Amino acid sequence: MGGKMSILRTLSVLALAGTLSVAICSGAQATASTVKVTVNNTVITSGDIAKRVAFLRLQRQKGGNDEAKKQLVDEVLKRAEIARIGQSVSTQEVDAAYARFASGNKLSTEQLGKILDQAGVGSEHFKQFIAVQMSWPRAVNFRYGSSNRLQGADLVKRMMEGGGQKPVTTEYFLQQVIFVIPEKKRGAITAKRQAEANASRAQFPGCETSKVFAANYRDVSIRSLGRMLAQQLPDEWKPLIEKAGENGTTGTRVTEKGVEYLAICKKREVNDDTAAEIVFRAEDIGKKKAGGEDPNSEKYLEELRKKAQIVNK
Repeated sequence: MGGKMSILRTLSVLALAGTLSVAICSGAQATASTVKVTVNNTVITSGDIAKRVAFLRLQRQKGGNDEAKKQLVDEVLKRAEIARIGQSVSTQEVDAAYARFASGNKLSTEQLGKILDQAGVGSEHFKQFIAVQMSWPRAVNFRYGSSNRLQGADLVKRMMEGGGQKPVTTEYFLQQVIFVIPEKKRGAITAKRQAEANASRAQFPGCETSKVFAANYRDVSIRSLGRMLAQQLPDEWKPLIEKAGENGTTGTRVTEKGVEYLAICKKREVNDDTAAEIVFRAEDIGKKKAGGEDPNSEKYLEELRKKAQIVNK
């Protein structure tokens, strides 16, 4: 949730279920795999390259074997670095992103898997791609995040540029209420659980007694999210949080955990140094997004390329 990258936003691939279906007839034929590239001690086979070529075709991107090979080499480097510094997302997070992608295309995970198999890509290749896409920004932030922090002099300079005033932002203290849905029952009881969650919002007593309140319901989890400033709110929750009043609750959302809503325990305007830094960094990130990918990402990857032993067979 908080800070988690939305894979549906990150992967601007296979935008419609129709796009997926179109590519079924052009799936790659299974052939014996041979080693084509070694990256340090990791091999990339002709089979891996064929799957990536098929994946590029699914995305309606140009590029044959050379582009596929380049992408796979970069992913091997990223994957090894992600593992080295311990910034990998979990298997559960990848599976949840895969399920959200299927649902967003009005498909079950089984249907998506069949389409990917028929197209010559395979669900495992797609999941490996998802894992790197989700984990690499964590690695970049881990490497460069502390160096991007604004120091005291920088804060003063930015405040002077804004007329000498610290920026004001909204501070929230939040709790997460989850009506848990086991994966095996997701299709069968989701509507019922959503109705229960929606009905419970009117009875929510406030954050101080929320755990006592949750005990009246079956399989309901309460989690404190602590302090979050407006700039730190997850994109998928931000409109709902801003719409809800203090001591109120947001509307519900169906997530990989079940049916969730957030309780606003406390809300106030703040302008301390921490808030100022977060506001300024959010502005910088917005400018960076408008201009494309974080330049530190390519810088980091280029360092890994230079140190790597890459041998084409």
